[in-house]
Amino acid sequence: MLYFLIAVAALLLVYAGVLVSFVRKGRKIPPSAYLVLAALNGLILAAVIAWAVARR
Repeated sequence: MLYFLIAVAALLLVYAGVLVSFVRKGRKIPPSAYLVLAALNGLILAAVIAWAVARR
């Protein structure tokens, strides 16, 4: 489970980096990008909660 969390966190950082590069180039972030960010954050939150419950 820990490796899954690390992989999703790395994916989130890469995706956020892509969005930052969009902003620096003067482009607007598409509205669907916010949904993807929310989904990745929700996935990390659910995985952390599941990992914490499993360790108990």
